[in-house]
Amino acid sequence: MSIYTLGIDIGSTASKCVMLSDGKDIIAKSLIAVGAGTSGPQRAVAQVLEQAGKTREEMDYVLATGYGRNSMLELADHQMSELSCHARGAAFLFPEVHTVVDIGGQDVKVLQIENGVMTNFVMNDKCAAGTGRFLDVMARVLEVKVEELGELGAQSTKYVGISSTCTVFAESEVISQLAMDTDKRDIINGIHHSVASRVAGLAHRVGVKDMVVMTGGVAQNTGVVQALEKELGHTIHTSPLTQYNGALGAALFAYQKYQKEQK
Repeated sequence: MSIYTLGIDIGSTASKCVMLSDGKDIIAKSLIAVGAGTSGPQRAVAQVLEQAGKTREEMDYVLATGYGRNSMLELADHQMSELSCHARGAAFLFPEVHTVVDIGGQDVKVLQIENGVMTNFVMNDKCAAGTGRFLDVMARVLEVKVEELGELGAQSTKYVGISSTCTVFAESEVISQLAMDTDKRDIINGIHHSVASRVAGLAHRVGVKDMVVMTGGVAQNTGVVQALEKELGHTIHTSPLTQYNGALGAALFAYQKYQKEQK
């Protein structure tokens, strides 16, 4: 008989869910683009159960993590910090990982990992600069889709510095650049470097060691990944499962907890 576990990661801007069988095989996954305080978490769970043709009762253990994990008290058997879950997910995808840079919708976390376990971390949660929210604001000002930023920034031919680390001031800088007819692609490249330098400053506080893995939605932006590689002087590894990393870690911990309880 297979053991089915569910990991739910409720972020500030998205809800993710992963179902595992026997703590190693991903059976189903879902991502709903709304997070804590919305119907997103329930929809993410419903989608995964439907994909797998399972019910909540057939789940052996359900674990919630993320910013809105306390909203899942009725559905989840346990809650855990997203820091632990991100470390666990990254170590599952990249067993040799030592540094995880997770850029979410509202915060940036840098985790130090030894033998698959988090040993230290630093996070920026006071300000939106360098987060997914910052890139959303910039994309809106530039009238481009946030998922187009990576591709557009790669076409830049000259460096335009965006010096403000504050979202509000950076927005004013971008508007001034647009007023001077600066090419949007050069502005986007400047934004990517501004995010990278902010994140690198945070990463150096905790120390950066190979292998470096990037998780969170922003890891899908190749412009930010490449700019951060330059800042850190390390190759950055990403996975197609980057956005599901926290939910994956939660499902892995759910399996571990289930096994402990059975003993």
